[in-house]
Amino acid sequence: MQPRADFVTLGVRDTAVARAFYVDGLGWPVQQEVLGEVIFIQINHGLILSLWNRAAMAHELGAELSNGIPPFTLSHNVGSSAEVDDVLATAATAGASSIVPGTTQTWGGYAGYFADPDGFRWEICHNPTWTVDDGGGVTV
Repeated sequence: MQPRADFVTLGVRDTAVARAFYVDGLGWPVQQEVLGEVIFIQINHGLILSLWNRAAMAHELGAELSNGIPPFTLSHNVGSSAEVDDVLATAATAGASSIVPGTTQTWGGYAGYFADPDGFRWEICHNPTWTVDDGGGVTV
């Protein structure tokens, strides 16, 4: 697994409140948005801050985001569905807990989740529309 994070995702209670803070208040530009569900903001070269509705995040993770599970994930994007499965297997061999196996997602990609020994969630994802240009600009 290449050491890299492409998304930092915060599970927010209300995307409108998060938008008001990050976009309207701090002036951070929206890269892409699905109203009421998720807001993508490019925060660095090839790096996206994702503000995701906490209930939708919990649904995809297959877990309640309470009981000590933080509403936070890191995402590592790879080039194919097979690579997702390979990275998930490598993480399991290294001691990760499998949270969600590689699954075709409703948004058109393929993703699975594991938890590191401290419980932090990683999404391993193949998003066929994800690109980063030479200048670091992201297209989702």
